[in-house]
Amino acid sequence: MRGDDNQQEGIFSYISPEKRVPADHPLRPIRKMVDEILKEMSPQFAKLYSDVGRPSIAPERLLRSLLLQIFYSVRSERMLIEQLQYNLLFRWFVGMEMDEVVWNHAVFSKNRERLLNEEIAEGFFQRVLERAKPHMSDEHFTVDGTLIEAWASQKSFRRKDSKGNPPGAGGEVDFHGEKRKNQTHESTTDPDARLFKKSKGSEAKLGYLGHVLMENRNGLLVQTFLTEANGRAERDAAMLMAETIPGGKRVTLAGDKNYDTRELVRELRGMNITPHVAQNDTNRKSAVDERTTRHTGYEISQRKRKRVEQSFGWMKMVGMLKKVKLRGIDKVGWLFTFTGAAYNLCRLRNLMARA
Repeated sequence: MRGDDNQQEGIFSYISPEKRVPADHPLRPIRKMVDEILKEMSPQFAKLYSDVGRPSIAPERLLRSLLLQIFYSVRSERMLIEQLQYNLLFRWFVGMEMDEVVWNHAVFSKNRERLLNEEIAEGFFQRVLERAKPHMSDEHFTVDGTLIEAWASQKSFRRKDSKGNPPGAGGEVDFHGEKRKNQTHESTTDPDARLFKKSKGSEAKLGYLGHVLMENRNGLLVQTFLTEANGRAERDAAMLMAETIPGGKRVTLAGDKNYDTRELVRELRGMNITPHVAQNDTNRKSAVDERTTRHTGYEISQRKRKRVEQSFGWMKMVGMLKKVKLRGIDKVGWLFTFTGAAYNLCRLRNLMARA
């Protein structure tokens, strides 16, 4: 017998969002860890808000919403708010009731600005790292960098002294035949972005360089760092991140050929760190000799270091950092660190499920 196609305007539900989400849903262990972390950060949030005035969106809900935006690759905050209107899974993760009114996207963006500072992102990242310590190596690490394309067009890259070709009727500038350099040009929409290309033969783009320090056992990110894009940024960032590795034992640090310089290798050895960087012997002599390469550990580090590309791929494709929508090195740095924490949460959930 065919059933009736009854349609209703409204309905009462006595089942909470908590009961609607399956017990084995992959977001459940993440939600548990995130709630513990945000509870620890509550005193830090309290310093950002006044004791009087109209209540704003809770910072805990803001950060949970931003995590959902990363996990599910929601490309805009307007679409995120739309999902919160009808997606019960999103409402459950953020902590909203089924009939609770969702915020306006402009209000969400305005409230989010208060949390866009390095202290909040780094605090969240470090607390995720504390929960990941049982799964981390304290002896073997990898360092690498990647280009984060800025939210700025090539046509916004104009002369600082305004002596270039004037804009046309539509505001466009013909820069063909003009030699453009970071010393003489800058973007009018994102002055912190630099014109840079990561490898020979590739296109030069306006962007930043994101750097990570990864432990080699399970590929968890130990530290994130964002700098302006230039030729020395990767090696300088590697030195700064290497200084944060706890001493007391000899450790190894893997890297690609870009880190094979005499200065970096010498500094790492002085810090009791064995440089397991790939040898760059094209028309030159490598700074890494047989004292390092003859050991089996060097070969293992060379295999393990390629795992760092998985984190970059996840952060760019899932976390939408391939072309970041925030502007300014401070805001982009916040998002890079927060996305790194989201990546660690996903890795940690999988590692805990295997244990």
